[in-house]
Parts: sequence; C-alpha cells; structure tokens
Amino acid sequence: MYESYYGFTAKPFQLKPDPRFFFGSKGHKRAMAYLEYGISQGEGFIVITGEVGAGKTTLMRNLFCELESENILAAQIVNTHVGSDDILRLVASAFGLEYEDATKASLLTRLEQFLRQCDKQGKRALLVVDEAQNLTPRAVEELRMLSNFQTADKSLLQTFLLGQPEFRRTLLSADMQQLLQRVIASYHLGPLDLVETQSYIEHRLHTVGWKDDPTISKEAFAAIYDYTGGIPRKINSLCDRLFLMGYLEELHAFGDTEVKQVIADIKQEFDIPESAAPDTEAQQAANFAMGLKELNNVSLESMDDRMAKMERSIISVIDALKKMLPSAKMGSSSEKEN
Repeated sequence: MYESYYGFTAKPFQLKPDPRFFFGSKGHKRAMAYLEYGISQGEGFIVITGEVGAGKTTLMRNLFCELESENILAAQIVNTHVGSDDILRLVASAFGLEYEDATKASLLTRLEQFLRQCDKQGKRALLVVDEAQNLTPRAVEELRMLSNFQTADKSLLQTFLLGQPEFRRTLLSADMQQLLQRVIASYHLGPLDLVETQSYIEHRLHTVGWKDDPTISKEAFAAIYDYTGGIPRKINSLCDRLFLMGYLEELHAFGDTEVKQVIADIKQEFDIPESAAPDTEAQQAANFAMGLKELNNVSLESMDDRMAKMERSIISVIDALKKMLPSAKMGSSSEKEN
C-alpha cells in the first residue's frame, strides 16, 4: 500500500524472514561466524539462542544462501512441539524420506541409509532445528543419538539448534551432559543498540530504493529504539505501522511525534476494556458486599410493602365492621321490644 506512495520496490518491513534484508550487526556477524565455523568443522552441534524476533531464522536463511547446494544438503524443522518418537519422523520428513506408519527402528534405519548415501555422493547432511526450546529432553536426546551415525573418519550428520534463551537452561541440566560434550560452538544473539537500530532501518529502506522520502529524524529513531528495545521483529512491526500512517496522512517527514502516535495507537488496540477486565479480589469482595446490601434493601423494601398492604387490609376490615355495627345494634333492640 505505502510502497508505491513512497516509490519503494518492495515492502521494507515485512515480518517474514528474508535473506535479502540481512543486516550484519555486531551480534549477527559474530553469530554468522560461529555458524560458518561449524560448517567448516562438519560435525557436532552449533547452538544459537536469542529473544523472540532477534533474527535467528533470518540468520539461518542467509547462511543457506551462502551454502554450496551441491555439497551440503540442508533440512530444517520448525514445528518442535512433538515427542521423542515424532522428532524422528520430522527429521525423516525434512530430508524427504517416508515416515508414515514407520516404527522407530525403521526410521533410524532409513535415516542411516540416507546419510550414508549422501556421504557416498560427496554430500554433507545438515539439520537445522528451529524453536529448540520447545523440545522435550527425550526429543533432544533422540537428536543427539543421530550424531552417532558416522563413518571411520567423520560424522554423517551435523545439527544446528536455534532457540529462545530458556533453551540454554535445558542444555545446562544434568541429563544434557552428553549433548554438551558435542556442542562445538554456542552464541547468544542479543538486541541491536541505538546506532544499529537506525542503521538497520536505513539498510532495509535502501534495499527497496529509499531516497529520503520520507525523512526520519534522530528523535524518531530514538523513539523507535526505546519502544522496541532493538529487537528486529518489533522494529519491523512498528515501522510498518509508521509508514502506513504516513501514507494515510500523506506525510513525508517522521519525527518522534509521529512515532509516539503510532505507539499510542498500538497500545490502545491491545488495552483490555474496563468492562472486560477481570475484577481484582478487592473488587470482587466489594461487589459481593454491595450485592448483599442491595439484597437486604430489596428484602426490607419487600417487607415494608407487605406490612403496608396488611395494614391497609386491616383498616378496611375495621371500617367495614364499624359500618355494620349500628345496624346490628338496632336489630337487637327491636327483638327485645317484641
């Protein structure tokens, strides 16, 4: 939508990982160096961790573009909410092997035969497991066991594990010692700093043909960094909304005022309305007490109404008796005279 308005060749802040937009921050360059080192070693595990949206997947996509496809056969797993048996099926599926209705023994046999065939063809097999923090310890152990497939002089499978920071706690647990011994490199990918945040935004804009329309002030870059904390995915999401607002309001300059307006809109969209917000314990207690009070008031009002009605009924009966009494006395006197 705003791409044509600002003369861009593509959308600069899409959330989908795209190696064309890879930005080599200090952290991303170091992480890439570890990955390339792991590739050169051809064995063991490489572990890369980082916050959600830090750019781990983009990092891997960039690495895949650099790999020589005729020598390295790479497969990736992204759905890791599975058990230990299903992880083997996912690995087989990722490499294009049959896995349906297969026993664990047959899966291992197929995988070993496939890896040995790759080796005979002069190819190396690389398995990339994304979202590794979702793996159970038993599933991680199954992946470790796959590294036992070896020839006399080399390993047949190398594995990269990408995950959120909590995955490091899994690795440091007591039952992960055998896996740790096979980790040849590990790196934690942190957020961008303020200078890198500005360079990251400008890099993505220049990639799609940005020619300083719109202009972005230093204060705007600072406001973007303060809100996103330097997390690339958050930066993309905020900037996408900022440029959309610029298109809708025909803006050609962004300052901190525009950035703060977009941030306020985003926050408002995710605020829970008071009517929908759950009551606190104090509110619940107050509501209960008020309910009792209203119930008592209703009961008292009802009792008052009933008493008033009874009182009116009694008065009506007494009035009727009073009217009847004179007639009764007169009739009694007449009888005595006769």
